[in-house]
Amino acid sequence: MHHKTEKYINQNLVLVTILVASFFNSFMSAAINIALPDISKEFSMSAITLSWVSMSFLLASAIFLIPLGKYADIIGRKKVFLLGSIIFLTASIICTLINNSFMFIATRFVQGIGSAMIFSTSMAIIVSVFPPQNRGRMIGMVVSAVYLGLTVAPALGGYLTQSFGWRSIFYISTITG
Repeated sequence: MHHKTEKYINQNLVLVTILVASFFNSFMSAAINIALPDISKEFSMSAITLSWVSMSFLLASAIFLIPLGKYADIIGRKKVFLLGSIIFLTASIICTLINNSFMFIATRFVQGIGSAMIFSTSMAIIVSVFPPQNRGRMIGMVVSAVYLGLTVAPALGGYLTQSFGWRSIFYISTITG
């Protein structure tokens, strides 16, 4: 009985961790779009350079998603998920400190790699941790966390940007991580 209780607690911890990571990954990718005018002003970016703020993140996520998923199958999903979370959070912190547009875009690229590490392992971890009868509900919760992040990003990102500046979008993901 003790073993079952311990596993139940671990399942809940895994679920909460993945839900939080999924929410903030999607939130970050969408909320940054609200802050682009302020970022453009601060870094004196042209429209083309500014487009790379979002594109660098998305490009890195797209390029690395499948290879990192395969890498996670080889070395372990948990290791890749945790490393991805560390990379994502570290890049978020660095984004709050940068005063150079090139370095900001490069750090967003690195943040996208961390995001790919998280997303390429999240569902596989859920499937491996939960029994078949609970998987559908757990996967639904993870998908809901992603869409909740995308849904609240414009309003919350706008509020944060207007009230505390664009860097607050990055602060919020580091505080909760």
